[in-house]
Amino acid sequence: MAYRFDFTPILTYADVLVRGVALTIELILVGGVVGVLLGIACAYARAERLPVFSQLAGIYVELIRNTPFIVQLFFIFFGLPAAGVRLGEVEAAMLAMVINLGAYSTEIIRAGIQGVPAGQREAAASLGMTRIECFRHIVLVPALRKIWPALSSQIVIVMLGSSVCSQIAAEELSFAANFIQSRSFRAFEAYLVATAIYLALAIATRALLKQLGDRLLYGANRRAAAAARRAATTAAATGGAVHG
Repeated sequence: MAYRFDFTPILTYADVLVRGVALTIELILVGGVVGVLLGIACAYARAERLPVFSQLAGIYVELIRNTPFIVQLFFIFFGLPAAGVRLGEVEAAMLAMVINLGAYSTEIIRAGIQGVPAGQREAAASLGMTRIECFRHIVLVPALRKIWPALSSQIVIVMLGSSVCSQIAAEELSFAANFIQSRSFRAFEAYLVATAIYLALAIATRALLKQLGDRLLYGANRRAAAAARRAATTAAATGGAVHG
């Protein structure tokens, strides 16, 4: 007997679905922005081999990259209260995503930093720039240009990993899908809709990150190249007119 699709019960719980999508987007925004900033800070500490901070960053990276995300989430939500630190479901989910993305982005960004020619840093040092000034003005943007596609992919992976946060009752998208199927008994339809939404969020996040990279990281280079081409064309035309 052919399966008969019925999305009517899913529409009945549309408000639950909307709240789940909203929280998932919130987790993406907070986890993505703060996680990348944490990754930049740790990558700087490791690349510059700052005393103590470099070792702490290395331990943090190895610890997070070699343990499952769900264990990290459970430790934050269930383990920290034993030490007197109590977090709500949403706060624990956000903290777990920030910590997880921060560790992975550290190594990605550090690879970009190591790809920046040493001559650029030496030139900055000869101009009297401090380490932080050199990193901010000379190293960071070229490094991000090199690794932006890989970093964008990692952000999307962590976004999809937010589905695990339903295990601590954070009411994100996968929690909404579980809730709807438990009430409507239409598991296929509930998870099909959730899958479609996750796919749309992943595509939208990747497209947004690409646009952001084009505007902030690659735009200046393209504008400079275009200006150089215009100057060359103008010079050639002027030279031709003079010879004529």
